[in-house]
Amino acid sequence: MRKIPMRKCVVTQERFPKKELIRIVRTPEQDIIVDITGKKNGHGAYLKLNKATIELAKKNHALNRALECDIPESIYDELMELCRE
Repeated sequence: MRKIPMRKCVVTQERFPKKELIRIVRTPEQDIIVDITGKKNGHGAYLKLNKATIELAKKNHALNRALECDIPESIYDELMELCRE
């Protein structure tokens, strides 16, 4: 039996299997990207992929604190698009 990697959502503070969360990464070049593969190089933060959580992250600046930088509006738009799929 394999161990399932668990990660914590930066907004809800709940633990989920890694595959249920989406990773947002601050790369070494200080770019902010949405990492669908979960393997990109850089400092990452995990978010539960639903509209309420994304809106709450935007409102209380949870991603800004987790990644220690300002998150562009385009990242939240991209996360909302991934929610609809």
